[in-house]
Amino acid sequence: MSGTQQRRGWLAQRLSTMARWGQDPAPLSPATAALRPRTEGAEITISVCPYCAVGCSQRVFHRDGEILSIEGNPDSPINAGHLCPKGAATYQLHVNPHRITTVLHRSPFADRWEQRSLPWAMERVAQLIKETRDATFVERSRDGELLNQCTSIASLGGATLDNEENYLIKKLLCGGLGILPIENQARI
Repeated sequence: MSGTQQRRGWLAQRLSTMARWGQDPAPLSPATAALRPRTEGAEITISVCPYCAVGCSQRVFHRDGEILSIEGNPDSPINAGHLCPKGAATYQLHVNPHRITTVLHRSPFADRWEQRSLPWAMERVAQLIKETRDATFVERSRDGELLNQCTSIASLGGATLDNEENYLIKKLLCGGLGILPIENQARI
């Protein structure tokens, strides 16, 4: 048998073996077959990517209040399950160990910043809004016309708010608190 025939025989044998690998009815080992996806049994909430104005739909997998994964929604007519690099990294936006969980606060006339908790910051903002509104709320004009407004507080919203969130913010700030200068950058 010549060298060429030996090589052809060896190649035919390898190709035959490779063909059988693809036809094996149970190609997985028992350990691999026992593996389960980490999102199995998780609840799925449909959400919108927070980054730009396109409005790509995302599926948020969560269990017991913990986000397990965020991926593109294949049922969306906008992105058909695909996400840009920023959208694909949304999971890290939420569960990053370096995410800031405190605020920096500098008291009036202080020369350094102090770390405070988020609940403290929320309570402080609520106190300041109430104090300012109570001190500057105008119920009626000089002519007796009903105004119910507070023009000493303004709101500037961000681009990651969708129309529904902005609707609720507008209802709270304008209808509930009487705040008139409200602006946002919502595009979704």
